[in-house]
Amino acid sequence: MAHDPHLAELLREALQDRAGVTEKNMFGGVCFLLNGNMFAGVANHDSFMFRVGKDLEAEALARPGARPMDFTGRKMGGLIWVEADAAIDAGLDNWLDFTARFVGGLPPK
Repeated sequence: MAHDPHLAELLREALQDRAGVTEKNMFGGVCFLLNGNMFAGVANHDSFMFRVGKDLEAEALARPGARPMDFTGRKMGGLIWVEADAAIDAGLDNWLDFTARFVGGLPPK
C-alpha cells in the first residue's frame, strides 16, 4: 500500500521540533518513532496512523475521522487511522500531543 508523500511531509513538519523523534520506512509507508517507539505515520493515501494505546483508544475513536486500524484484516489494538482532512482540521499538533500521552510514557528503545 503506497503512502501519500504530502501527508508524510505534513507529519515531518509537525514533528520537526520534538526531541527524540526519528523516521523509519515501515508497513509500506513512513512511521515516526518517539524515543524508538512507533508514534505516528502514513501508510495509505488518505489517513494518518496514530498509536494511542489501548487505554486511550475509545477516547481517540470518539474524535472525528478516527477509526480502528485493521491493517491485516484484524483489529490492531491501540492503533488507529484518522482521515487526513479530519486530523488536519483538528490540528496535527493536537493529535500528536494526544498520541504522546501514551507513547511518551513508554521506556525508550
